[in-house]
Amino acid sequence: MARHGRIPPARVPNGDLGIDSTAGFGAELAPSRYPGPTVLAALLQRTTDPFQIWRTVLATALEVHDVAGLTWAERLDWVQQNPEPMEHALAEADKAAGEQGRTRLILFDALEHLHEDRSVTDTLVAGVLRLALELRTRTKNLRAKVFIRRDMLTSSQLHFPDSSKLIANPADLTWTETNLYGLLFHLLGNAESGISQQFRTAHPAWHEERRADTDRSTRYRAPTTLSGDAATQQRIFTDIAGPYMGTDHRKGHTYTWLPNHLMDGIGQVSPRSFLSALATAVQDTRTRYAGYRYALHFEGIRRGVQAASAVRVGEITEDLPWVAVAVEALAGTQVPMDPEMILERWAEGRLGDRLIEKATEINKSRDESKVRTGPRDPANYPQLIEELVQLGVMSPRANGRIDLPDVYRVAFGIGRRGGVPRIRGS
Repeated sequence: MARHGRIPPARVPNGDLGIDSTAGFGAELAPSRYPGPTVLAALLQRTTDPFQIWRTVLATALEVHDVAGLTWAERLDWVQQNPEPMEHALAEADKAAGEQGRTRLILFDALEHLHEDRSVTDTLVAGVLRLALELRTRTKNLRAKVFIRRDMLTSSQLHFPDSSKLIANPADLTWTETNLYGLLFHLLGNAESGISQQFRTAHPAWHEERRADTDRSTRYRAPTTLSGDAATQQRIFTDIAGPYMGTDHRKGHTYTWLPNHLMDGIGQVSPRSFLSALATAVQDTRTRYAGYRYALHFEGIRRGVQAASAVRVGEITEDLPWVAVAVEALAGTQVPMDPEMILERWAEGRLGDRLIEKATEINKSRDESKVRTGPRDPANYPQLIEELVQLGVMSPRANGRIDLPDVYRVAFGIGRRGGVPRIRGS
């Protein structure tokens, strides 16, 4: 099990890994592979056990002959009414994959698209995890990989028998400081412009990797000192951006300052935000500080964080619209905040009603691509704070006050004394 990511195309054979992957759910409209939100809602009317829905998806992924050409409702009926043939089909698929030296992997992603009602989503997610557990404990060559946000693991519905075997040790898809700078240096060494050759020459020991015969391009793999040694990375980034976020160390060191100000409330940094901040910093330095001795000016890096904040807020607004509605109600305030002030603001603005209206608006659109899971209880404001903390949008201080990390705070128009300025005029 892993945190949130993207599903590859259906049945992508990875010959070097011996894996054939199939999408079990995702944001893409793919009715031949898995039911979308509208169909899922209809299927829930035909069964008391969502686990059976995902077994139906599994039967489809394994190309069980008896469900071929049927509607999703008919496939579900067959799976529920034919437990023994389904068992045989599962065993045969497992055996066939083993004989071929393959692993059949069913991928589940974009689970916030399952249903707009959080309680229904929790039920469906529990069914997905039960399927993953069944494949893990009963087969040798069939597996499920579930990309899921950590906050979605807190539902009581996910604590079914033996669920701890799945959710106790998830593989977090997190980006450390060295991961982020390793990505930057990898891109610099593989850029299409002449800078890549200069960068590899200045920092040698790159490994040349030839791609497939049909693609004559060459990729270069960075030495481990560039991809994972913090001291080396800091020295190189200092050559690019200077040592400090000002005239001396009191404003912070550039290497640590950038990821620290892009970090959310649970200590995670999106690589997209990181690269977006750097791209803005490059452009800002070119236009405002062309004569600066370094390639990146510290003020350009600050503006990069502002731009990255807008990108990250756009992403979470797209993924979880209710989060934007809740935090936008706090615009114009300053962190850290007293929880009582947050609750008062939300109550005065009738946030619960606004969240329900937002969900109703999405439902009326009949556009499955817009289906998003809302909060568990729109009227329970203390619980909303807890959910925002779990998402990393808010973070509690030791004294009980509530903070917002810069990557969200800036674009949402919330201030902090001495912090990165909020975005104005947008």
